[in-house]
Formats: sequence, structure tokens, C-alpha cells
Amino acid sequence: MEIFKSLLPVFSLVIGSILTYYFGIKSKRGESALKYKEEQYAKLLIKLQGFVGQTANVETKKEFFEEQYKSWLYCSDEVIEAINEMVSLVIENKGDVPDPEEGQRVIGNIVVAMRKDLYGKTKLGHKSFTYTDVIG
Repeated sequence: MEIFKSLLPVFSLVIGSILTYYFGIKSKRGESALKYKEEQYAKLLIKLQGFVGQTANVETKKEFFEEQYKSWLYCSDEVIEAINEMVSLVIENKGDVPDPEEGQRVIGNIVVAMRKDLYGKTKLGHKSFTYTDVIG
């Protein structure tokens, strides 16, 4: 019994160290994954400009679709579905400009889905995201 009492602090120290190490590694991994997602979502967001207003162009659209294929590795289901909705809208319009309100809705939904994936919740809706053309 005396040995057990003397070893209890050692066991407590070892178990505490193991738990601290485990949760520290898990936290760092989570932070790293979040940073990676933020960087990738930023790339997708920039490439969305290829579909909007004065900045719409074929090259940026191609770059968006290249990023979109990669996004299957890290995006939440909600983001994938929002992107797929935009792709469907592009296909349905066969190269013509879609209804501006519908275009704003699907692009806004992508951005909102990204925010929810990164931060858990948001009070913003698709109308909160607006893209402004800057004419030089």
C-alpha cells in the first residue's frame, strides 16, 4: 500500500503529460487544417470573379474549375453542393449570362457555405455577399 501511495504522483504526472501532449497535437492539427482550408477557400473565392460582372472571363473560369476539382479533398458537403449548384446554373445557361439575381444567389450561397465550414455558424445570407466591379 505504501508503494502505491508513493507511485501515485508519478503515475499522475505521466498520465497528465500524455494527455497534454495528445491534446496539444490535436489542437495544432486542427489549427493547421483550418489554415489550409482558409487558404484554399480564398483561392476559390478569387476565382469566382471569373463568373461575375466586368471580371468575367474564360481563363479565370478555367482556373476556378481546376481549383474546384481539388476542393473535393477539403470542402464540406455544403460547400460542394453550393458549388455544384453554380456549375448547374452555368451549364443551364450554355455560355449566356444568367439572371443576375440568380447568379448572386448561387455565388453568395458558396461564400456563406465556406463561412459556415470555417466558423461553424453565420447570420449572413447570400444577399450579404456582394461583388463590386471596379472600372478603371
